Amino acid sequence: MSPELISILVLVVVFVIATTRSVNMGALAFAAAFAVGGLVADLDADGIFAGFPGDLFVVLVGVTYLFAIARANGTTDWLVHAAVRLVRGRVALIPWVMFALTGALTAIGAVSPAAVAIVAPIALSFAARYGISPLLMGAMVVHGAQAGGFSPISIYGSIVNGIVEREKLPGNEVVLFLASLAANLVIAAVVFVVCGGLKLWAQGAVAERDSAGGDPAPAAGSPDPAGGGDRAAGAARVGDGGAPSPNEAESLGKAPGTARLRTHPAPAAPTPSPEETRLTPARTATLTSLLALVVAVLVFDLDAGLTAITLAVVLSTAWPEDSRKATGEIAWPTVLLICGVLTYVGVLDEMGTITWAGEGVGGIGVPLLAAVLLCYIGALVSAFASSVGIMGALIPLAVPFLERGEIGAVGMIAALAVSATVVDVSPFSTNGALVLAAAPDVDRERFFRQLMVYGGIVVAVVPAAAWLVMVVPGWG
Repeated sequence: MSPELISILVLVVVFVIATTRSVNMGALAFAAAFAVGGLVADLDADGIFAGFPGDLFVVLVGVTYLFAIARANGTTDWLVHAAVRLVRGRVALIPWVMFALTGALTAIGAVSPAAVAIVAPIALSFAARYGISPLLMGAMVVHGAQAGGFSPISIYGSIVNGIVEREKLPGNEVVLFLASLAANLVIAAVVFVVCGGLKLWAQGAVAERDSAGGDPAPAAGSPDPAGGGDRAAGAARVGDGGAPSPNEAESLGKAPGTARLRTHPAPAAPTPSPEETRLTPARTATLTSLLALVVAVLVFDLDAGLTAITLAVVLSTAWPEDSRKATGEIAWPTVLLICGVLTYVGVLDEMGTITWAGEGVGGIGVPLLAAVLLCYIGALVSAFASSVGIMGALIPLAVPFLERGEIGAVGMIAALAVSATVVDVSPFSTNGALVLAAAPDVDRERFFRQLMVYGGIVVAVVPAAAWLVMVVPGWG
C-alpha cells in the first residue's frame, strides 16, 4: 500500500473515531500527524509542524478574545439593537444584511477570513438573541464573503486571474466574478429557506425599546412584545441540550443538523433595558477598537489576529473587571480542533498526497470526467486547506486538456473557483472555524456537527452543479 493511500485511510479513521467517541478531533489529528509523519513519511518534528497554522491560531485566539470582551461589556448587545433599528425591526433582513456586508468587504479587497472575522461575531450574537439558527447566520456570512471574493479588484480574483495569465489560458474576470456571486447567492437563498428564513419573514417586525427606555410599540404585523422582558425571551437556545418545548417541536429545515427555532407562536422581541442601549465609556472604546480592526485590516493590510489581540489587551488593561473572564471564553477547544486537523493536512501536503491525487485525476483521458473529478478534489481538499492554494495547484493540472480545446477554459476555471471556495463553510476551513468560534450560547459540539454535515452536503452537491452549469456548456 502506498504511503499516500495510508495517509488518506488514517484521516478517515480519525473522522470515524472523533464522530463515534467523545475525543477532540484536533487531538486525534495531532497524534495521527505524529504517527504518519514519523513512521510513514519519515518526517522529523520540524517537518510535521511545518503545516501548523500559526496564523490561523492567532486569528482564532485574537478575534474570539476581542469579541469576548465586547460581549462582557455589552457592546455586542448594543450593536444588535442598532442593527434591529437599522432594518426597522425586520429580523429576517439581518442575515441578508450580513451577507451583503461581508460580500462588499471582500469585493473591495478584504481577505475572506478577515471579513468573516469582523462580521461573524456580531452576526452570531444577533442570531443568539433572536433565536435565529446559527447555521443560517454563519452560512450567510461565509457565502457573502465568497460572493464578493472574485471581483476583479479582490484578493482571490487577482490571484486566480494571475494564475490564468501565467498559464497563458483564456480568461474572463467578469465571468469569474459573476459565477461566484450567482452561485453563492443561490446557495444562500436555499439555506435561508431551509433553515427557517421564511418563518422569520412571517413574524413581521419586532419592536425595541427606544434609547430612553420607553415601552415599545408593536410594529405592524409583529407580535406584542410585552412579555419579552428577559434577554432570552422568545429565542430558542440552539444546542442547550434540553428537550424542545411543544412550541419548538417543529424543525425548520429538512437537512440533518439544522437548528430548531420557536415557531408557534411567533417569538416576542427581547426588550432591552436602558442600560443595554446606553453607550458607556467601555462600549465606546470597544466600538472604536472594532472600527480600528476594520481599518487596520482593510486599509493598512495588518494581520487580523495580531491586531485583535493588541486591541483586546488595551481594553483589558483599561477595564479589567469587564475583561477578566474574557480569556476563559476564548474558543480553546475549537483552536485545538482546527490546528490539529490542519497540521495533519500539512503532513499530507508535505508527503505529496494532495499532488498525487490531483495528478492521478489529471491523467484521465476523458476531459469532462477529469474536469468533474478536479472540481471534487478542489472542494474536498479546500474544506481543510487554503482555497487559493488548491486552485493554484489544480488549474495547472487542467492545462493539458484545456489546451486541446475540448473544454472551455473560462467555464472550467470558474467551476474550480466556485468548487474550491463555497466549501469554506466547513468547520475545518478558516471561515468555518471563525464562525464556530464566534457563536455564543451554543453547544459547540453540536454546532460543529451541523457545520460538518452542511459542509459535506456542499462538497457533495456544488462541484457537480458547477460542472454541469459552467463546464458542460463549454464556456470560453
